[in-house]
Amino acid sequence: MVAALKPVDFVVIFSEPTPLKVIRAVRPDLLAKGGDWKADRIVGAEFVKSYGGRVAVIPYVAGHSTTRLIERGKRR
Repeated sequence: MVAALKPVDFVVIFSEPTPLKVIRAVRPDLLAKGGDWKADRIVGAEFVKSYGGRVAVIPYVAGHSTTRLIERGKRR
């Protein structure tokens, strides 16, 4: 679903404990995390900022989560 969004170039699935290796390879213009993350705890944030990229914390909306979206998609 995320890959279908017009502003999304591509989606990467990774098996490492953190996405740092992928972030370093992709060098995203924007690194976005959900509102349950503190800005100083976002893996790869300093790297992204080092080349002028942006890091955004997307506000958490109660009752909405990617986990819930995935579960709904599996039931269809």
